[in-house]
Amino acid sequence: MPAPSPASPLPSMPSGAYGNGLRRFFRRWWREQSPARQDRYATLGPLVSVMLFLAAIVAAFWYLRNEEIERERESVKRDTEVVQQQIRMRLIENQEQLVRIARDVVTRDTDANKFLEQASGFVQTRPEIVSLSWTQADHSIKASQLSPNFEIDTLRGLDMAITPDAPASTPNNRALPSGLPEFTQTFEAAKEQRQPVYSRPHVNALDTPVVQVHVPLIDRRGFAGTLVAEYSVEALLRYLVPSEVSGRHVMSLTDYNGRLLASTIVGRESANTQITHEVIITPVGNGLILRGEGSRTSFGLIGNTLFWMVVALSALTVWMLLGTWRHMRRRMDIQRTLMDETQFRRAMENSMLTGLRVIDSEGRVTYVNPAFCAMTGFSEAELIGRMPPYPYWPQDRLEESNRLFQQEIQGRSPAGGVEVKIMRKDGSKFDARMYVSPLIDAQGHQTGWMSSVTNITEAKRVRDQLSAAHERFTTVLEGLDAAVSVVSVQQGDLLFANRSYRLWFGADAKGHGVLAGDASQQAPSSIDKDDLVDSFGGLPTQQLTEAGSDTREIHVDSLQKWFDVRTRYVQWTDGRLAQMLIATDISARHKAEEIAAQQAEKAAVTSRLVTMGEMASSVAHELNQPLAAISNYCSGIVSRVKSRSIEDEDLIAALEKTARQAQRAGQIIHRIRSFVKRSEPQRQPARAREIVEDAVELAAIALKRRRVIIHTYVAPRLPTLMCDPILVEQVLLNLLKNAAEAIDNAGLPISRRKVEVRVVQRQLEDEGDVVEFTVTDGGPGIPDGVLERLYEAFFSTKSDGMGIGLSLCRSIIESHRGRMRAENIYNDSEVTGCRFTFTLPVELDPDYVPTTRSDPPLDLITDSP
Repeated sequence: MPAPSPASPLPSMPSGAYGNGLRRFFRRWWREQSPARQDRYATLGPLVSVMLFLAAIVAAFWYLRNEEIERERESVKRDTEVVQQQIRMRLIENQEQLVRIARDVVTRDTDANKFLEQASGFVQTRPEIVSLSWTQADHSIKASQLSPNFEIDTLRGLDMAITPDAPASTPNNRALPSGLPEFTQTFEAAKEQRQPVYSRPHVNALDTPVVQVHVPLIDRRGFAGTLVAEYSVEALLRYLVPSEVSGRHVMSLTDYNGRLLASTIVGRESANTQITHEVIITPVGNGLILRGEGSRTSFGLIGNTLFWMVVALSALTVWMLLGTWRHMRRRMDIQRTLMDETQFRRAMENSMLTGLRVIDSEGRVTYVNPAFCAMTGFSEAELIGRMPPYPYWPQDRLEESNRLFQQEIQGRSPAGGVEVKIMRKDGSKFDARMYVSPLIDAQGHQTGWMSSVTNITEAKRVRDQLSAAHERFTTVLEGLDAAVSVVSVQQGDLLFANRSYRLWFGADAKGHGVLAGDASQQAPSSIDKDDLVDSFGGLPTQQLTEAGSDTREIHVDSLQKWFDVRTRYVQWTDGRLAQMLIATDISARHKAEEIAAQQAEKAAVTSRLVTMGEMASSVAHELNQPLAAISNYCSGIVSRVKSRSIEDEDLIAALEKTARQAQRAGQIIHRIRSFVKRSEPQRQPARAREIVEDAVELAAIALKRRRVIIHTYVAPRLPTLMCDPILVEQVLLNLLKNAAEAIDNAGLPISRRKVEVRVVQRQLEDEGDVVEFTVTDGGPGIPDGVLERLYEAFFSTKSDGMGIGLSLCRSIIESHRGRMRAENIYNDSEVTGCRFTFTLPVELDPDYVPTTRSDPPLDLITDSP
């Protein structure tokens, strides 16, 4: 269907330059629309015009109705403000007159009768006033004048407490009754403010709404009372609202809560109106509100004949246009579907990153998409219609490009595509992969060839870099002295093995299983190879790959080698979970460690022998005493036996003493032999008390000779230690011997020739539960320079020392996972001694059962002989 004339749907334009400009704008806009949209606008134009016409009619009626309501609202507002002004002027006039009366009462010494004369004239000319009263400062009424316009029954409802029997115009002195909050509040406000004050609207006992004004009486002595004028709210409306205003609108007075007090319509609380205007009555201003009310007089749209005629004509026009609209809708749906399909295909072609090129059977380019133009740098106009050689063929590859073109025309292009070189318009070249497929039309005839071209320059560069990186990485792994292997967790296949692994274990996964599994023996051949990898094969891949590496030392019996093995889980290139293992040959390191351990053991034995050598004279002196005693006992026994002057009891006693001296010498020799004999270091359950007793027993020999006193304290119920008792005893003996030598060499007096050994249990933040050994002496201390190098090997302050004692002591303690430290003891700035402390951690052998014996604290004092 041809598109409608461009001028047909356009509205009529105004004449002149402005109209010509609008006409040109709409014509240009119309030509830019698609045919389907032009058909839609041409169909909906009349319908929209009818709807706009109907909307204009409705808007006109609505505007007239709102205009009339606005005029009524202005009228209500104007009349309300007129009534407000009338009431306001009357109240101000009355207030001024009351102020003059109050001034006369105060200044002219007016009595009750004179006040009543003035009040009578005042209330007779003002019908809205119910009463005028003279109230004294004590709230008592001195005189009161009632308005003749109100009957006595109405007066009973006033707040002035007038009884029916009291004369209406006679002075009286009556106290106000209780329960009059409005009167009292207003009275107190006038007293405080010293100016006229109006009360809030309230209802008296006879349900009559009233308002009071209190004018204060101020004489030379101060506040003397008030003049109280009481207004009837209903009378204010009856006498002060003009008749023409009450004829047009309803006027009413309400309180601040909206409660109706009086209205120009009798017996009506609220008119059924839609227009109201409220203003505050001044100078009352204390909750008395004037409300003006008006009603609508406009007619509704329902009764307007012209309106309904327009509606009927519009409905008829809409019905006539519906048929045409349904036909046009079906046509536009078909056209929209075709356009959407075309636009979708074109959007796909334009959005593709792959270049598309179509040639006919003769090789002429008939189509290129934007991606192909972007790749080559040539525009669509520069490529459409071109024949070979194409402008994007490289000049140095014309023969190769022509050969590939002939394959394409003959339909012999490989299905996997071919790699080609393409030249851009600026002369640069890039690698591309081209796929060729026949172009078939709707009738099934081949009309040409379609080629898809993909830029593979970056992919080829990355592939080359990956190949080079893989080659470098493989070269590095092959050159490592450590064995590297990767095994699949699920299948147990050996995925990778470097040269060292193949040299030691071959191209088999069993070596990986041996290194990753039990370190003590080769894996039996009956075990499935999946079990050699790991028992965590069922766990999620992410948790395993994020876990840290596991390090262990494995000895392979078949190779007689020690390996430092590190394993961790990785995700292989194909996504499988694999275990990577790196095994480093540490046999040489193990051998060096064994040699170092043997040397340390020899050093410890040598240190003990050196210690015994240094103590040889003391030991000889100690052994000489029991041996001399044995010799004396034996000589005496022989002499007395020869002379037959000894009884059996004396002989037995002498022999027992001789045996004890022999046992004493034997114990000394046994202790020295146990201390110096060479044995393998071994940790076993040991008691701190026994270690201290043995060390003190050996050290006491040297301490006695040097006249040094030793004090020992071992806390009760100490935990059992897992240690080598001989090595710990050696550390204690070395510290005690050094302390004694330092004291003796310094030539200190007897008061400072003391050494204290304390053993207690402590809880330390960085070490946990430990048993702390402390050796404290009263010697000269350690110089600062020496303190820094105290544990340095082969460093000694003694002329004949080897410098291995404290270094060996520290090594022994640290091998037990303890710590050793030394410090000087100060008295102000003077050094008064030295303290060595070492700790041993509290740990139990799992096979050791501790005894329940509780030893008392060991507190020994060994004095010099």
